[in-house]
Amino acid sequence: MTASAVPDIGRRTRRLRVAAAGCTVATLCTVTATPAVADVGGGGAKPTIVLVHGAFADGSSWNGVIERLERRGYRVMAPANPLRGLYSDSAYIASVLKSVKGPIVLAGHSYGGAVISTAAAGNPQVKSLVYVSALMPDVGESGMSLSARFPSALGTATTSVPYRTDGTSGTDLYLKPGKVHPVFAACLSAGQASLLAVTQRPAATTTFSEKAKVAAWKSIPSWALVGRQDMTINPDQERFEAKRAHSHTVEINTCHVSLIARPDAVANLILQAATATATTTAAADPDRPALATTATSRPDTKAITLGGIAVASLGGIAAASLVAGAAVVLLGRRLSRHTH
Repeated sequence: MTASAVPDIGRRTRRLRVAAAGCTVATLCTVTATPAVADVGGGGAKPTIVLVHGAFADGSSWNGVIERLERRGYRVMAPANPLRGLYSDSAYIASVLKSVKGPIVLAGHSYGGAVISTAAAGNPQVKSLVYVSALMPDVGESGMSLSARFPSALGTATTSVPYRTDGTSGTDLYLKPGKVHPVFAACLSAGQASLLAVTQRPAATTTFSEKAKVAAWKSIPSWALVGRQDMTINPDQERFEAKRAHSHTVEINTCHVSLIARPDAVANLILQAATATATTTAAADPDRPALATTATSRPDTKAITLGGIAVASLGGIAAASLVAGAAVVLLGRRLSRHTH
């Protein structure tokens, strides 16, 4: 080899090394930009979780569930359910949903299930529904008609009290204090049940008598929790509702207030709805609408060796770029050796 060729080869070697470094940097940038697992909704945004309480309760009944969802980084809302009637209550919750930007996971406990079934209808932001020991009426059904088919102890646990507001009168239902523990909250301590009895919010009879005009679970994927020891809503009713709605269903040993007694189980079910993929939804029932597709996590890396240089097997463009860069480095080494 001539002396004049040596500088030329040296220059080519340096250029190859620079090219290899560029390939490696580009590959590293590609790897670090790989999206993490996303939740329901477009753009990888986490959904807002809206929790609707049932009769004889208020938003604080969700406290244990809210704490767990917020620890997972979710924005949570638990608006007050007026408990004045299915039509007016669902209209109010529907107005709350319209104030939320981005995708929504909507959960309802007890009578709150009937409310979300109506409130979510026609709202494309609601990606999934979660029913916790809940009513899930079909069109033309009411809480009363369902309880007639599936009787429970609630029928003898309430007392009626007339009420009057400006130009309006009606009848409120309260739980009898002595029935709160055995019928409504048997899985809580007597002290907790007594506190619920004192602070209960009454529900107007129209909450249970008004018939559903829509049923959002027919077009929105749903999840359901059945409490095996529920004395307020017959567990067989909960199973029947979940089956006809093709809900993803779990059963646990709990009373009616599962959201208080078993907040971990309830939060986990809501998280399943929030992180569900189109694939799992379609597999469960191909006739049901799918949730928004989620991004996938970065695949596991496996170390491989190319000519003594360790590279990561990442697949796709990243792998091709990294292997190409390693090959250029090897070629540069060989050319360099030939100059000596």
